[in-house]
Amino acid sequence: MEKEAKIFVAGHRGMVGSAIVRALEKEGYHNLIKRTSKELDLRNQSQVADFFAEEQPEYVFLAAAKVGGIVANNTYRADFLYENLMIQTNVIHQAYVQKVKKLLFLGSSCIYPKLAPQPLQEDYLLTGTLEPTNEPYAIAKIAGIKMCEAYRSQYGCNFISAMPTNLYGINDNYHPQNSHVLPALIRRFHEAKIAGLSEVSIWGTGSPLREFLYADDLGEACVFLMQNYDEEQFINVGVGEDISIRDLAYLVREIVGYDGDVHFDTRKPDGTPRKLMDINKLHTLGWRHKILLREGIALAYEDFQKKEYH
Repeated sequence: MEKEAKIFVAGHRGMVGSAIVRALEKEGYHNLIKRTSKELDLRNQSQVADFFAEEQPEYVFLAAAKVGGIVANNTYRADFLYENLMIQTNVIHQAYVQKVKKLLFLGSSCIYPKLAPQPLQEDYLLTGTLEPTNEPYAIAKIAGIKMCEAYRSQYGCNFISAMPTNLYGINDNYHPQNSHVLPALIRRFHEAKIAGLSEVSIWGTGSPLREFLYADDLGEACVFLMQNYDEEQFINVGVGEDISIRDLAYLVREIVGYDGDVHFDTRKPDGTPRKLMDINKLHTLGWRHKILLREGIALAYEDFQKKEYH
C-alpha cells in the first residue's frame, strides 16, 4: 500500500474506524477519505455508488457497522440484520465495480457456533448453531465474509476479512443498554463511585470467559493485514488469552476506584460460555498485540472521563 494511496476508511468515527485512522496516520498514510453517516449513508445503494464513482478509492477498510451488546443485539434484531447487510453489500459491490485494489472487511468473533471447540479456529465457521441472542448480527457478518470470498473467486478481487475478538478502547460506546460488557462495566462502576452506591449488580453468574483486544492494537493489525495478507480465508485477530467476567468486573472496579460490593444477578443470561480466538495464523504472519488488559482499561477509563457520559 503506497504512502500516497487513496484510502477510504468506512466508519472512521467509530471505535474501530478511528483506531485504523490513527494506525494509518502513524505509518505516514495521509490521503485518507472519510465520510460521516450524515454525509454518506452506507445503507443507501445509490449514494454509495455515486461516492465510489466520484472518489475512486484504491484501498478500503470496511469498519462501518451497527454494533451493540447482548441487549441491543436481541432487541433490534431486524435492524442489526438489515443495516449490516446493506452497508457491507453496497461497499463490497462498489469496491468491485470501481476496481478497488484491496478491501479489508471486519467481522466479529460472534460468527462462530455457540458451542464450537475452544480456542476458535477459522475452520469452525458454519459448523454449528449460533448464539441465539446475536444471531442476526452474526449472520450479517458471515454474509460479508462469504461476499468477499465470492467476489474473490468470481472476479479475482483482493478482498480479505479479519475477525476481531471483543474490543474496547478510545471512542467506545458507553450507552447504558446498548454497550458491550467492558465499557458497560466502566460506566457502571464509575457512576456507582460518583453516586456513592454500596453495590453494583452485574448480569449473569460471572463465569463466562471473554478475550479483550484494545482497539488501537486492532487498528495496527488491520494496517498490517492490508500490507501482508492476501488469502481467501478470513483471519482471527485477538490476544490469545481470556478472563472470566467475574475477574474482569473486579479488575475494572479496581481501576475505576470503586470500593462497594459486586452482585452477580444469576437470573440474567450469561451468553456464550467461552469465546477465545485461535490466533496462530496471525502470529505466524508476525503480528502480536502490544497493550495488556490492565493498561488498556486504564486508557479506556481515561477516555471515558473526557467524554460527556457522566
